Amino acid sequence: MRAIPFLLLLASPIYALPEAPAAKFRAQTLDAKLGIGYGLSIADIDGDGKDDIVLVDAKETVWYRNPDWTKHKMTGALTKLDHVCVAACDIDHDKKAEVAVGAEWNPGDTKNSGAVFTLTAPQDRVEEWVAQQQHREPTVHRMHWVKKAGDQWFLAVLPLHGCNNVNTEGDGIRFLGYEPQKEATKEWPTFLINDQFHLAHNFDPVTWAGTAGDSMLVACKEGVHRVHQQDGAWKATRMTEKGAGEVRLGKLPNGKRMIATIEPFHGNQVAVNPEAESGLWSQKRVLLDDTLAEGHALATADFLGLGYDQLIAGWRKGDKSKKVGIRLYVPTAEDGSAWKLHATVDDNTMSCEDFKVADLNGDGKPDIIAAGRATKNLIVYWNEGS
Repeated sequence: MRAIPFLLLLASPIYALPEAPAAKFRAQTLDAKLGIGYGLSIADIDGDGKDDIVLVDAKETVWYRNPDWTKHKMTGALTKLDHVCVAACDIDHDKKAEVAVGAEWNPGDTKNSGAVFTLTAPQDRVEEWVAQQQHREPTVHRMHWVKKAGDQWFLAVLPLHGCNNVNTEGDGIRFLGYEPQKEATKEWPTFLINDQFHLAHNFDPVTWAGTAGDSMLVACKEGVHRVHQQDGAWKATRMTEKGAGEVRLGKLPNGKRMIATIEPFHGNQVAVNPEAESGLWSQKRVLLDDTLAEGHALATADFLGLGYDQLIAGWRKGDKSKKVGIRLYVPTAEDGSAWKLHATVDDNTMSCEDFKVADLNGDGKPDIIAAGRATKNLIVYWNEGS
């Protein structure tokens, strides 16, 4: 494997950080027979106070119960084409998660693909759930539950392309919000969040100071945008210059924020954009790695117990060394102007389609939950560092 360039800036940072402790992760395979393992969500499904793992596979939706990781089927195939995304969250405060699924996945069909379903839980949640079809948009691709002001929630659904687009050109994507209804059989009303993005691959709901409810960072062809409510309307503010496929918000050692990205769409570059007082955050962009092949998963968390965030990135296609995996990067300067590759979490057993970060065993340390596309596996990487 060739050396990874650009991990350290040539100029020495003013405030260098001490060497971070070694990372230690223990891999446990929970499932080795996935179809594709399109998407993951972490939430308490059965109300026992422990986070469970929800996975949307090509032809079924399943959950794995914490801590024995017994697999339970929620749905079979909801459409002829594959499922593609899932969102689970307790939005009604009964300590049990609500679940939604995106399906009818065909990124090449910008006219007739796409489906959205909300699921109704049976009394015994290990039994199959009932699916209610909602309004659809072509190429539905990512969804998250998003918190509004007043502790209310809606389902945000982001397609990959705009309606009738060809080669990512044409009308903007109809990024929609779905308003939950108490009656399970009632169709959820929708509202438009934004219709100006093209080739939008992922988004991250985040808490943003001075804003009531969540903001959303959207990674798209036009760069990362922060979408938030202002004066009763949704506003989009451009944050970075380059097109991106993955985005996460994180905290730097100096307490300021950063926007982490994988660039471009299905890209090879991992980058960090430290907070800027004015203008685009990408004016301070730092390139951490440019050797990924189809980078498809990204997260920020304090894996090493340092009091600030580190970054993990995963890719799903063999790189120049014909390997897939997950890497962990740490800042070496307080202001985020320098980083280094600190650890290889997975070396060629996980072709990342998606991963999530959560403390599954309650030890105070974030674990990594990853689903592999070509490797067809679900693995928990237990954080056992000091």
